[in-house]
Amino acid sequence: MGKARPVTDEDRQRVRELHAEGKGRNEIATELGRSGRTISEIAKGLGISFARAAEVRTATEVRQADLAARRAAFAIKLQDIAEREAAKINQPHEYWDWGGKEHDFDTHTAPEPTPGDKRAYMGLVATAVDRSLKLAPPKEEGGADEVGSLLVGLFDKLRAKHGDH
Repeated sequence: MGKARPVTDEDRQRVRELHAEGKGRNEIATELGRSGRTISEIAKGLGISFARAAEVRTATEVRQADLAARRAAFAIKLQDIAEREAAKINQPHEYWDWGGKEHDFDTHTAPEPTPGDKRAYMGLVATAVDRSLKLAPPKEEGGADEVGSLLVGLFDKLRAKHGDH
């Protein structure tokens, strides 16, 4: 093994310049033909660091904020679904049938969905609202418990009005 060549002022200056350009330790080591350890020692002597903890922390915070925004946007979509499906509970409902001797396709409109279909709508609404609240819990309102109580009350009224068959 050969003797390591001494570190020069020119080496120190180049490390400072390349570091200022945003180059990493290994990239500088390759460019200067030095070991990573030598570059780290030079950097330490110059009072500079290759630690990227602040950059990683900032990138993580940005990624978390992006994900939170996406969850909030999806929570809004789920709330829209819940409202759209809840409106169907008392609206005319189109049923279809495919069958008979001639395998005919037929449709008819009922004044409102059957009790079973209403239960299906209520289940869909409850699931959509529940998932929406989990993705974006209310902050200034009474919270998920209060909203849940409101939903239970709404569903109880719907059951009382339409019967739970």
